[in-house]
Amino acid sequence: MAFNRTGQTDQLIRAFLSLETEEEGYRFLEDVCTIKEIYAIAQRLEVARDLAEGASYQKTMEKTGASSATIGRVKRCLDYGEGGYRLVLSRLGEKKE
Repeated sequence: MAFNRTGQTDQLIRAFLSLETEEEGYRFLEDVCTIKEIYAIAQRLEVARDLAEGASYQKTMEKTGASSATIGRVKRCLDYGEGGYRLVLSRLGEKKE
C-alpha cells in the first residue's frame, strides 16, 4: 500500500462503502471533493478502462484528454499497483451484463 492507513482514511473508506445509490455517491463526492478532483478521478478510471482493453496511449489520450503523464501513472498502477483499478473494472463489467 502506498500510504499509511489512519483512522481518517479508514473512515473515508467506510463512508464510500456506506453509499447505496449513484445519487448518494454524487452528493458525497460533491461535498468532499472539488469538481476538478471528481473529473480527474473519473478520467483516470476511463484511462484505466481503455488501457485494460488494450488501447494505445495515443488513442487513450485522444479519447479521454488525459496527459501522457496521467496515462503513464495509470498504466503503472494497472501493471504494478494494488489491483484496485482491475477489481473495480471487473465489478463494473459484471454490473453491465
